[in-house]
Amino acid sequence: MTGIALIIAFILAIIVMILAISKFKIHPFLAIMGISVILGLAAGIPLVDVKDANGTVAVKGLANVIGEGFSSTFTSIGIVIILGALVGSILESTGAAFKLADMVIRLVGKKKPELAMLLMGWVVSIPVFCDSGFVILNPIRKALVKRTMTSSVAMTVALSAGLYISHVFIPPTPGPIAAANTLGIGDNLLLVMGMGALCSVFPLIAGYIFAKYIGKKVKAADDVDSGEVVKSYEELVAEYGKLPNGFLALSPIIVPIILMALGSVSSMAGWTGIPASVCGFLGTPIMALAVGVIFGVMILMSADRIEKFYEITDSTLKTVGPILFVTAAGGVLGKVISVTGLVDYITGNAAVLEKIGIFFPFILAAILKTAQGSSTVAITTTAGILAPVMGVLGFTTPASATLAVMAIGAGAMTVSHANDSYFWVVTNFGEMKPEQGYKTQTLGTLVLGISAMVEIFILSLFI
Repeated sequence: MTGIALIIAFILAIIVMILAISKFKIHPFLAIMGISVILGLAAGIPLVDVKDANGTVAVKGLANVIGEGFSSTFTSIGIVIILGALVGSILESTGAAFKLADMVIRLVGKKKPELAMLLMGWVVSIPVFCDSGFVILNPIRKALVKRTMTSSVAMTVALSAGLYISHVFIPPTPGPIAAANTLGIGDNLLLVMGMGALCSVFPLIAGYIFAKYIGKKVKAADDVDSGEVVKSYEELVAEYGKLPNGFLALSPIIVPIILMALGSVSSMAGWTGIPASVCGFLGTPIMALAVGVIFGVMILMSADRIEKFYEITDSTLKTVGPILFVTAAGGVLGKVISVTGLVDYITGNAAVLEKIGIFFPFILAAILKTAQGSSTVAITTTAGILAPVMGVLGFTTPASATLAVMAIGAGAMTVSHANDSYFWVVTNFGEMKPEQGYKTQTLGTLVLGISAMVEIFILSLFI
């Protein structure tokens, strides 16, 4: 199968995958793997290896293609995702996330509580999943609502937006790491982090404005004084005992960034000898995040909770497992696409895709996100589909490839609704009805995605 027929088969495969995940509730791992097999068979990939006259493998069989796609993803990204998630779990369990939130409030001031919640969420969600981050920070949100008499909805939307933006843009959250590795810039995570921070500017501004606006239009249950006793910030902190100091709380995030920066500087400056070896070794994402985990262990020791390390690690592995397998399945789909004639056909018709350019990954990720709910699945699947055609689309440099990761992230925000667990976390903890969730969370994520894509498009004109 070649040409238009292969394109049609590919489109049908994506539609079937979306329906399988969203309508028939088939697990994304099984849906993506199944579609990979079907697409491979439809494209004419042989069932077993085809060898030439010399006994050398001329065409790989479908089983080997699937195996290579799966194993290569684990090789490149598995440890990075595990270590990043472990750092987040430690910050969550020791109260270091509260400390980071407190630092943001001190920086912004209590007179701008929505801005404080927005930035607090943005910082905390860099290492912590947005769902967990909302649950962690919601007690602070409720306390600030009572303390400042600010709209509960405005505070909910601001917190949700801040968490969501860094969740899809900035490693070590799994989505951006997976996309970066799949698109060939896994060794440039520092660039991805920097670009993620830069691409957060427009959506942060848009999220803040929307939160202020929608807070005047929608009222949540906890906007009404129900006589509920809300714990103060001090009482919440007391439940953790003594919080770590500011540097210690930041260290699992900041130290890996510094190490990766040194690795990049060493490479660009052409250092040699022991300094180059040490910086190159510690500057790799795996080792940098491993050092971040060591600093996390120091936080546990300072909080006298080192005995919890085994439990935290075990829980993290259980949480990360499904993400790793879905990510690997996305790698399989990308590998299958790469060995079909689809890439050659697209290359021969590059002018069409070049007109779409940076909007292609955004649109594809937005379709996947809206259809099946998970931002991480949308990011990893889109990256797998995009990887074989990066050159065709013009994403040939680390900077342009990073912009493609950002475009995928922007699409993966668009939009959060009833098939997204985060929608229900925000709606339920924000004490809103589902119809109010559509007016706030769903509409808000649409604003975030579009504003982010506007900024990414502007940046693409100069990069």
